[in-house]
Amino acid sequence: MRQINGTSTLVTISEDLSNEPVLKVWALDKPDKKTGGPRCLSSLGIQNGRKQFPISAFAALENLSQLAVGFANGSVTAIRGDLINDRGAKQRTVFESEEPITGVEFRDGPTTTLYLATTGRILTLTISGRGQGQPAKNLEDHGCGVGCMTVDSKSGDIIVARDDAIYSYGVNGRGPSYAYEGPKQLVSVFRDFIALVTPPKAEPTSKPSVLRRFVGRQANDLYRSSTFALLDTDLKYVAHTETLVAQIRNIFAEWGDLFLLTLDGKLFRYHEKTLGQKLEILYQRDLYVLAINLAQKAGVDNAQRNTILRKYGDYLHKKGDYDTAMQQYLKAIDNTEPSQVIRKFLDSQRINNLIEYLEELHEHDRATVDHTTLLLNCYAKLKDTEKLETFIKSGTNFDLETAIAMCRQGGYYDQAVYLSKKHGEHDRVVDILIEDSKNYAEALDYIARHEPDVAYPNLMRYARVLLEHCPQETTELFIDYYTGKYQPRKDVPLPPSQAPSGGAASAVQNLASFIPLPYRQSTNSATPVPVDNQQAALSNGDVAAATDVQGPPAYDVPKPRTAFSSFVDHPDQFIVFLEACLGDGNMNEKDKGDLHTTLFEVYLEIAASKTGAEKREWEAKAKTLIHGQEVSMDASNVLLLSHLSGFQDGTVLVREQQGLRSDIFRSYASAGDTAGAIKALRKYGPEEPQLYQAALAYFTSSAKVLEEARDELDVVLKKIDEDGLMAPLQVIQTLSTNAVATMGMVKKYLSDTIERERKEISNNRRLIESYRTETDAKRKEMDELGTKSAVFQTRRCSACGGSLDLPTVHFLCKHSFHQRCLNQTVDDDIECPKCAPTNSNIRAFRKAQEESADRHEMFQDALQRSRDKFGTISEFFGRGVMAAPATE
Repeated sequence: MRQINGTSTLVTISEDLSNEPVLKVWALDKPDKKTGGPRCLSSLGIQNGRKQFPISAFAALENLSQLAVGFANGSVTAIRGDLINDRGAKQRTVFESEEPITGVEFRDGPTTTLYLATTGRILTLTISGRGQGQPAKNLEDHGCGVGCMTVDSKSGDIIVARDDAIYSYGVNGRGPSYAYEGPKQLVSVFRDFIALVTPPKAEPTSKPSVLRRFVGRQANDLYRSSTFALLDTDLKYVAHTETLVAQIRNIFAEWGDLFLLTLDGKLFRYHEKTLGQKLEILYQRDLYVLAINLAQKAGVDNAQRNTILRKYGDYLHKKGDYDTAMQQYLKAIDNTEPSQVIRKFLDSQRINNLIEYLEELHEHDRATVDHTTLLLNCYAKLKDTEKLETFIKSGTNFDLETAIAMCRQGGYYDQAVYLSKKHGEHDRVVDILIEDSKNYAEALDYIARHEPDVAYPNLMRYARVLLEHCPQETTELFIDYYTGKYQPRKDVPLPPSQAPSGGAASAVQNLASFIPLPYRQSTNSATPVPVDNQQAALSNGDVAAATDVQGPPAYDVPKPRTAFSSFVDHPDQFIVFLEACLGDGNMNEKDKGDLHTTLFEVYLEIAASKTGAEKREWEAKAKTLIHGQEVSMDASNVLLLSHLSGFQDGTVLVREQQGLRSDIFRSYASAGDTAGAIKALRKYGPEEPQLYQAALAYFTSSAKVLEEARDELDVVLKKIDEDGLMAPLQVIQTLSTNAVATMGMVKKYLSDTIERERKEISNNRRLIESYRTETDAKRKEMDELGTKSAVFQTRRCSACGGSLDLPTVHFLCKHSFHQRCLNQTVDDDIECPKCAPTNSNIRAFRKAQEESADRHEMFQDALQRSRDKFGTISEFFGRGVMAAPATE
């Protein structure tokens, strides 16, 4: 009896040794109307040449288009037809043998192949398609027992179970075999497993008991136990084994489970455990390799697979198999927390395993800063420079900052430089070469080989250090950059005609000069010749080709003053830099002013530290800067610098150029240089009269100064008296400030002044008297005009000169006119034409006085500029400046 998979069709074969076997096809889903049971679709008697032998094997295709029945006499009958629709079928005996048939199975494909098993052979027979009609081919001279042959529906391979192993047969013959010793009774394929039933062991011959004699052989078989096992041939392990009390009659699969039917009528159902349950069982038994293979076969994701690997690694680590454990951790590195593994291998004896794991972390781009630090520390602890260099050169993903920092801490400066160069960390390269390696020349050369945006920041950052150790080269680089002529250096190979000949060693050395080797320290013998120094090795044409093919790169030339702080404590190089910048014609006026001022200051500093001829030489250079026609220095800066440096000549020169003559005199006076003060007074006094007032105060400031300027004091007093530069009282106050001058020194000045004042007083009194007499006469005239009648005796017209006749107009000014000459009526407010201009001037003058009375700033300005303060006050008093405001 066999059900066609995926259908409700059931095929049964009934046999009676007295008649031919009968094959029937039933439709389980179509009940018979008469009996109510399944409906029989077709019925067929199986022919065996009229030989009465039991059926030993049976096989059918899924569509029931072909069936094969094997008999115990060694014959096989093939049935072909439409049994489902009962359209008839044809039978024929396709194989005959002296050995009984123990199994038949179909392999469907382009050709339908029937596999035959006897007790002594395995054969194949093509029953449809290409090769049909040919005799059976012998695959192997070993057969199998009844029920020990089946087909794997997935692969189409035939599975044969023998006592020594399990064999598979495919299109090309025998396939892989799997050793599993022991007698086999039944075999079946369930998913990825092969189900085997082992018959009960034969009991030793003994006297049968009464019960056995009563029940007979059937009862004997019923109580004999058999073993059931599930084998996974791919993974080569026994998935399940069980001993059953009763013998197993049949094995079949349905609803995704496996069923066993025993002779006692019991049905056992077996359900496959989930993958997780399988793995837990394997974990408990420490079968981690099998668990890994099982998970891989099941197609689990990487995370679950790595979990198994990690558990396996933990198991091996506990056993002390550290190397194998590390291999498992490496396989599970993608989903494993690195710290869990690293903690297990921190022992110094396991440092090689730790290095291996850390390297793999970097390879998978899972390393952190701490991991890089730990790896480099391990290299340093082992002093394994080769591995360190390999790690750095490998391009493995790691934290660059940490790697460089660890190399620097461990003293691996060449490796740190290599890493920095490789990743374009130009600033760090310079920092390592200067701060760690102390290789200043190489650092400067590295700076000079890069573009301005890279070279300038590094040059400014380490300018003082580079000037300390490479003063000339650094200064030249500064000059090139600040004059806009900077061009990155490039290595130019020597022409063959001028290459030095020194044998093979020289050739190799010259070649090495141009091969960029990592960590290679530059030496004098192997340093590439920079472009700037090729004149000695290249012809002029070659040099032009090497340097002028491409001009200097375009960049913003910085202000020269930004470089000044770099030259602190390096005055000689500073002067070279300043003079070179001044020689560049592209500087603007402001930058030139900064350069001149700074250069002037440096000259004075150096002069202050020298003596004798050297001091005069540097001071002469400073004077040259001041006298220069194109020198643009701020006078206040020059004065301040000259004062701080004690450079008196510079102070004088600048003040002369700026017209600050009084400041020159005051500088001499503040310095106590009486001779210089007298010289300045004689030179600038005629143009600056106020210097005499300052000289008077200075000459009488102390007895020493007075002694030095005794004769000059009389000259000053005379000049003050002649020009009226100071009032006598002011002179007396100035002389009495320090109580140095005596009356004898100023006797002549005082006597002359008093005599002149007396004469002036006398003259003033006479003027006052005359002004009073004139004023009285004017007042009297005004009174007479207002109180007395005027007599007009004029006979001629003041306008036309003719004789007066009526009508006539007379004015109080004694002018008379014909009325017709005035061209005005008498009633009009008329004015004498002759006196009108004078009267207008007087009125305008009076109006101006009244208006100026309110302009106090004019009064103050005039008072400040006037030498005769009292006279100025008197004049403005007369103008009404101090008069009380008129009230309306």
